[in-house]
Amino acid sequence: MKTRFILIHTSHAGNVGGAARAMKVMGFDDLVLVAPRWPNVLRREETIQRASGALDVLQNARIVETLDEALDDMSYLCATAMVPRDFGPPTFSPREHLPGLARVQGHQGVAFLFGSERFGMSNDDVYRCHAALQIPTNPKFGSLNLAAAIQVIAYEWRGALGGFAAQGSDPVEDGLRIESAMTASEPIADAKSVAGMLAHWEQSLIDIDFLDPAAPKKLMPRLNALFNRANLTPEEIHILRGVAKAMSQAAAKVKR
Repeated sequence: MKTRFILIHTSHAGNVGGAARAMKVMGFDDLVLVAPRWPNVLRREETIQRASGALDVLQNARIVETLDEALDDMSYLCATAMVPRDFGPPTFSPREHLPGLARVQGHQGVAFLFGSERFGMSNDDVYRCHAALQIPTNPKFGSLNLAAAIQVIAYEWRGALGGFAAQGSDPVEDGLRIESAMTASEPIADAKSVAGMLAHWEQSLIDIDFLDPAAPKKLMPRLNALFNRANLTPEEIHILRGVAKAMSQAAAKVKR
């Protein structure tokens, strides 16, 4: 299964290098940075030093301006948030949630999202996710460095996918990583498709006067959570967009 680590508004170059190192030791190499503080963060000396040899991860990493750009081919999103959000996705520990996720068929890719060092993830970004992962820590001191948090998540996800053989045991497939075999008769729609459909529905709900844009309350986050739980297929996205289009057209006829 495709696995991506997405860092949003990262401010410390060293954490980017530390993230690359944490990913590589667990066999992952897909890193995307969303609007980091330093445009040249992948080439900064501190980044390279903290990567400690994981230069291939840095070389393959992408920098994008928006979260939408980072979500291509991803169909399941995991937020990392210490504090559960009202109307947000359900919160689990990594060890509680990831083994079941690894067995689910149909996902094109799983993305783990990490917020900025100072402020964490925004509510809007958390609302887009299917689950929030909370690393169990000492209740009196739960502050984890960003790279350390990535290491924990990468370790737990690798274990859920089958893990690596311990040194001294028989190698499997010449020491290559073991991942769950994921076959699906109907693929699950990617995150971009779900976001586009939600935007379409938001406009249609405004058109039929069901949603007041001046006082939206939490309608769209609730619908986001509902559709995430449904694991929509591309065909179902197409149907829901058709419903939204029909609602807007009907409203336009009434208002003529």
